[in-house]
Amino acid sequence: MKISTLENIEHFTLLQNSYTDKTIQTGYTSDLLSDVMAHAAEDAVLITIQAHKNTIAVASLVGIPALIICNNFPPTSDMLDAAKKEGIAVFQTPENQFKTSHFIAQLLESE
Repeated sequence: MKISTLENIEHFTLLQNSYTDKTIQTGYTSDLLSDVMAHAAEDAVLITIQAHKNTIAVASLVGIPALIICNNFPPTSDMLDAAKKEGIAVFQTPENQFKTSHFIAQLLESE
């Protein structure tokens, strides 16, 4: 699935649109950034409520090209600035992490 596929999902809002439209191979759900560094796969979409600049630093380190902030947590402006600099797409959703993870899994399985 391409990152741009997420732009067409009704309950996802694209907050940072300066990104390369890479293929997402899998998803990873976590709010513990050390866990993301240790276990998330490159080319995953990160599903989290962590809406700050350090989340982008970890995503960049791992090679995560997109993330979804759940529960409509508001991202900080420096987070979105860092995401733009790193070319990481940032989405927001009112859904919780469980529902979002399930939805992403279904999208990936349908391809």
